[in-house]
Amino acid sequence: MDMFEYMRQQNMEQEAPLAKRMRPKRLEDVVGQEHIIGKDKLLYRAIQADKLGSIILYGPPGTGKTTLAMVIANSTSAEFTQINATTAGKKDMEQVVEQAKKTMGMYQKKTILFVDEIHRFNKAQQDYLLPFVEDGTVVLIGATTENPYFEVNGALLSRSNIFQLKLLSKENIRELIHRAVYDADKGMGSYHAVIDEDAEEFLADMAEGDARSALNAIELGILTTERGTDGQIHITLAVAEECIQRRSLKYDKNGDNHYDTISAFIKSMRGSDPDAAVYYLAKMLYSGESVTFVARRIMICASEDVGNADPQAIQVAVACAEAVERVGMPEAQIILAHAAIYVACAPKSNAVVNAISEAMQTVKEKQTGAVPVHLRDAHYGGSKELGHVGYQYAHNFPNHYVNQQYLPDELVGTRFYEPGTLGYEETIREYFQKIGKDI
Repeated sequence: MDMFEYMRQQNMEQEAPLAKRMRPKRLEDVVGQEHIIGKDKLLYRAIQADKLGSIILYGPPGTGKTTLAMVIANSTSAEFTQINATTAGKKDMEQVVEQAKKTMGMYQKKTILFVDEIHRFNKAQQDYLLPFVEDGTVVLIGATTENPYFEVNGALLSRSNIFQLKLLSKENIRELIHRAVYDADKGMGSYHAVIDEDAEEFLADMAEGDARSALNAIELGILTTERGTDGQIHITLAVAEECIQRRSLKYDKNGDNHYDTISAFIKSMRGSDPDAAVYYLAKMLYSGESVTFVARRIMICASEDVGNADPQAIQVAVACAEAVERVGMPEAQIILAHAAIYVACAPKSNAVVNAISEAMQTVKEKQTGAVPVHLRDAHYGGSKELGHVGYQYAHNFPNHYVNQQYLPDELVGTRFYEPGTLGYEETIREYFQKIGKDI
């Protein structure tokens, strides 16, 4: 490396975005992802022992995939090289492989190849790497935001361990924000900036688990805010709002306003007001509420307030919960709105929640008695001797129904489930009338 190249690299390091400068070089300095790099976890042990095999790092943007790769680069004795699948072609891979062969032959050193955005490689490009991964010429680290089971060749997957990175917690983001503001070495500490607690809280919420988003906002805020009379740069809530281009709503996730808003959301769905439901949904999402939290509330409402008046409601709600996990924001807002509006517009019944509440109360407070003899298990030798006979198989009777006792003797005549008169529950009532069952 000549002097000019050295100076170029030094300048690039100094001028690099904050998110890049803040990347830790040691595993101990990585924030979050304890489920895969905790001290008792496989990936941690493999990195520490420098015995890493091929891996695929899969997770949303800003969760630390490249950071982990850089930590590996700094801790391994192997040769480390990286390419980006969005710009690299076959010629680039051929050069990496040829150099890896030389390194192995001359120095008996492995080569770790980090492929960022590996899902961007087409099948032919992935196939080219396969034999060199298989024979150990290169150890592959692939990073992707897409599900590798869909986007990466099965042959490559079978030779790799897959590690899924999760969105960083709010506490993780706050720790990174604090480092960024006050760390004079890698962060913006030399600028003598301070950040207000409410601004830090707001940015941690708005980042939605994406460290890069929070760090970009901090960098922009510090570089564009004038110093106060005390000589310090003050990152206030107003500055944070401007930098991340969102305004702060009065929605403290741990305070009354949070519970008031979610309460209004649920009551609007229960009250069959889709306009109010989607408004409170928007307020929660804009304020950084967890999409999984909202999805859970919709599922509860689908059973508690719709129930069998529209059995499809719970299916829509469950599908919504699964979809938002896979899709993420911002598109998840469409899926949540779909489910919330469906539940709000569905016919309503609380017969299900009333039934289980009454049943639980009965079990808790009353002597419920034994299971009727004819309902007891008879699938074993000696059951007849014990008197476990007399059960009438419903399918052998007209309308697949026979009037026989199912509740214990002490509860005969007790009614827990009272179907309503709307939606599918009206159909249930008609069915009960048809077969001659009391309603």
